[in-house]
This record gives sequence, C-alpha cells and structure tokens, in this order.
Amino acid sequence: MASEAHASDGSTGYIIHHLTPFSVGEGFWTLNLDTLFFSAFLGGVFIWFFKTAAEKATTGVPGMVQNFAEMLIEFVDAQVKDSFHGKSNLIAPLALTIFCWIFLWNCMDLFPVDIFSTVGSLMGLEYLRVVPSTDLNATFAMSISVFCLIIFYSIKIKGPWGFAKELLFQPFGPWLMPFNLLLKLVEEIAKPISLALRLFGNLYAGELIFILIGLLPWSLQPLLSFPWAVFHILIITLQAFIFMVLTIVYLSMAHEDH
Repeated sequence: MASEAHASDGSTGYIIHHLTPFSVGEGFWTLNLDTLFFSAFLGGVFIWFFKTAAEKATTGVPGMVQNFAEMLIEFVDAQVKDSFHGKSNLIAPLALTIFCWIFLWNCMDLFPVDIFSTVGSLMGLEYLRVVPSTDLNATFAMSISVFCLIIFYSIKIKGPWGFAKELLFQPFGPWLMPFNLLLKLVEEIAKPISLALRLFGNLYAGELIFILIGLLPWSLQPLLSFPWAVFHILIITLQAFIFMVLTIVYLSMAHEDH
C-alpha cells in the first residue's frame, strides 16, 4: 500500500522514499544510520539466539531452540568439511556467523514495505531503509572483511615470500612477472567485488519488486505479494548460502601452501 504521505509524489517519489537511507554526513563520511542500527540489532539477535541455545542445551531430550541451533551448526559444519582443506578454528564459527547474519539481513525484506516507513514517520524520520543487504556499503563492508582475512591467511600460511612468489610467478613463471601480477591482482580484487555486488544486486531487486507491488491496488497486492514472498525466501537463503560457501572456498585457497 502506498502511504498517503507520499501519494502526491507519484510512483517515483514512493520508490525513492523507500530506497533512500536515513543518513548523516556528506561524501565519503556519510553514515547510513538505519543500516548500522539494523545490522547491529540483527547481530544481537544472532548472538542472543545461540547464547540462549547454549544455556538451555541438554544431553536429554532437546528443545526446539536447541534442535534448530544444532541443525544450523551441523549444516554449516558439513559445508566447511566439504570445502575447507586446511586447519583453522576460525572458519566454522566465521561461516556460521556470515550465514546467519546475512540471512537475518535478508529476512527484513519480507516485512511489508510500508510498516517500518510508517513507524519511522511517527518517530520523525523522513527516511528509513530496513534491509541492510540493499545498502552497498554494508555488503562491501562484509566482503572487504572477508578479503582482509584472505590476505592475512595467505601471508600467514605461505609466508611473505611464498605469497609474493604466488603473485609474481603464477601462472606463467618468472619471465612474465608483470603479467602474472596483473592477473593475480584482478583475480583477488574480483573476490570482494563479486561477493558484495551479488548480494546487493539480488536483494535490491527483490526489495524493488516488493515496492512495485505496494503501488498496486489493494485487491491485487495479496495475489502478487504472497507468491513473490515465498519465492523470495529461496533467494534470501540462497544468497546467504552462496556468500558463506564462497568465503569458505576463498579461505581454503588462502590456506593452500603448495
């Protein structure tokens, strides 16, 4: 349902209003406060859930919370065992955190588009965007964090000289070092860019479709919003899964010292 406050702006104004973040600052120092708030809040939800599951864990008949937590842990652990070939105590917790946190980000897209904007208007906020995955800053922050871990483990496992040899001598040997370096830099830089843009693009498009459905008459909205929401559940889960698996694969490659 298009809110009355923006009905006079037409469809374009309605779309822009829902896709504009609540931000402060200018230029590089702009902070999207809604992205920061909902990211921190959903991270707190993730910590609270697993903390609760750990506190209530029992060797007897497990409850629903423990069952669900164990299912998630086993699922992520299976992906790590299949894709990661090194030894690290960080990879499995990192993969679990990435999958659950991004999934929670994406789940915000399933709320009706006008609920949070209406609440924000009542609080005096002109703009409020609640899906962190539709903010390119958030997806790049996540992917750059993964990229930093890739570089860190590449140097830690292979050593500074081993990492330098990988940059300079592969794949065509020492006689083509400039070309090898160029190819390797493109390959490494493409990792965080592809991770960030894939997640952002899919969720931004999904949010835009929900907004377009919200512009339709009341009688048509349930007929389209429910099927799209069901399909979108697959998308938000798949995007969290892909980000997690690619993180595991990239870190596995960083741990290969041969």
